[in-house]
Amino acid sequence: MINFENLDKCIFPGVGKYGIPQLEPVNEYPEGEFIPVNYHYTAKDRAEKIIHFFVDDTLFIRQWNQPDKYIPALKQFEAICAPDFSTYTDMPLAMQIYNHYRKHWLAAYWQMQGMTVYPTISWSTPDSYDWCFDGEPVGGIVAISSVGVARDKEAKRLFLQGYDEMMKRLDPSWVIFYGTVFEECDWNVIRVKPFGAAFTQRGKEAALKREAEMYYDSILCRD
Repeated sequence: MINFENLDKCIFPGVGKYGIPQLEPVNEYPEGEFIPVNYHYTAKDRAEKIIHFFVDDTLFIRQWNQPDKYIPALKQFEAICAPDFSTYTDMPLAMQIYNHYRKHWLAAYWQMQGMTVYPTISWSTPDSYDWCFDGEPVGGIVAISSVGVARDKEAKRLFLQGYDEMMKRLDPSWVIFYGTVFEECDWNVIRVKPFGAAFTQRGKEAALKREAEMYYDSILCRD
C-alpha cells in the first residue's frame, strides 16, 4: 500500500492553523534510565528504560517511514519521548512546520497504541511561537534538549527566550532536560545524562585500574 505521509493509517483532528495532532499530558514521573532511540534495538531490561530522540534525525526517520514496524519493540519500554525532528532556525519555515507535524503525528499515534509518550518541545525563533506549541498539552511533564546551544551566544539567547515562552504557555510540572541545564532553567528539572557518559566513566576507571596494576607490577619487579 502506498504511504501517503501516514495519512492512510490515521488522520487526527488537528489544532491550530496547520492542523497539528493534539497530545495528551503525561503526569507519571519517569523512573527508568534514558537511552537514545538508536540503542533501543539491542537494549536489555527494556521495561526499566525510557527512549529519547535527541539524536540526528537520520537515526529515527525509519520510525516515520514505517511506524507500525517498530511499535512492538517500542511498547516494551517504560515510556518514550516524542521524536525530536529538527526545527533549526536556518531551515525553511515549511520544513520546520512539517517536522513539528511529524513529531506530533507519531507521538499521537503511539499514544493511541497505549504507549506512555512524553511531549518533546522545540522551537526556533520567536516567529515559531505561532505554531511550535500547537498540539502540546498544558501541564504534565515535557522533554527538551539544549544540545548545541551552550557555546553560541545567540543560540543560547533564543533557547532561553523560547524556554520562557514554553513555561508560560504550557506550565509543565517537570521538564526532562537533555544537555546543559542553564541557571535560568534550573527549576523542576529532570536531568538526563548523555548516554555515552557512563561508558566514558567506566573507561576512565578501567584506565586508572590498569595504571595501578602496572605500578604495583613495577614495584614487585624491583623487589
